[in-house]
Amino acid sequence: MTSTFLPDKRSGPGVVVPPPPAAAARGRARRRVLHWLTAVSFQLPALVLFGVLVLLPLLFAVYAAFFRWGGFGMPSDYTGVDNFTRLFQDPVFLGDLWRCVVLVVLSLALQLPFALAMAVLLNQRLRGRAVYRMLFFAPYVLSEAITGVLFSMLFAPDDGLADHLLSDIGLGSLGGKWFSDPSTVMATLFLVMMWKYFGFHMMLYLAGLQSIPAELTEAALIDGAGPWQRFRRVTLPLLAPTLRISAFLSVIGSIQLFDLVWVVTTGGPDHHSETMAVTMFQYGFKRYQVGYASAISVVMFGISLVFALAYQRFVLRRDLEGATTTMRGGGA
Repeated sequence: MTSTFLPDKRSGPGVVVPPPPAAAARGRARRRVLHWLTAVSFQLPALVLFGVLVLLPLLFAVYAAFFRWGGFGMPSDYTGVDNFTRLFQDPVFLGDLWRCVVLVVLSLALQLPFALAMAVLLNQRLRGRAVYRMLFFAPYVLSEAITGVLFSMLFAPDDGLADHLLSDIGLGSLGGKWFSDPSTVMATLFLVMMWKYFGFHMMLYLAGLQSIPAELTEAALIDGAGPWQRFRRVTLPLLAPTLRISAFLSVIGSIQLFDLVWVVTTGGPDHHSETMAVTMFQYGFKRYQVGYASAISVVMFGISLVFALAYQRFVLRRDLEGATTTMRGGGA
């Protein structure tokens, strides 16, 4: 509240007289408006971009999902929920859901533990560990297109490096399948995914490990705890928030997987490596059934949204509560 230096006949000249309550209230209202306008001016560009590039396409996809539409002009052939009914009767899409579950399970059971093991190893005092970190993280820096072309050449039937290596060690009968056989395509594709993405999770874990105070590990060592006990009782609990975020990113990435599959197999052979995103692309941009493809995109968004909300509610709840409490405490 500001004060005005005014002469007062009752108290003599030079007496500080506070402004009237109405003027003070108007001053506070003006400041609130200015603060609000300042906040809006900073957020408005991001909100406009989000609305134009994310919100409007999402709403239009939901709208188009209720039409039989080829992608030209405006949708006009309203079909109700026929696209969604067809979707859950389509064996290809049901196979996509199953393959998504398989990729999620393999990622959580193999990729993340392997990344954690490498992070723990490279967190030790090893000669040249910076070089190893760079080498393991390098595949993540490569684009999915480059990775897909690289492994398409590596696993080329009868002519790829993998088949030549198997022939040299007397196991040539195992080669020639890889991406071309329905029984091996998903396993081979997961190996490519693991090579591509485990370095990202490894770096997350390394960052989490380096944030753990060394005094805690040293105290456990003084108390006689062995390496496994120190990892189980000290390192793993303190690394749990990072593990939860890593698992969340891995699941969401498996649900939305597209570019790597498209470059390597385009969903073949006979749909055995298709994902929901690949099926959506096939129908939307190859067969021009954009209404049906929009229904697939809506289902993908719904699955991701439900998983994200449930994960936040039941898994990340403790982390979010801790962050909120800390912020409130700092503000007080």
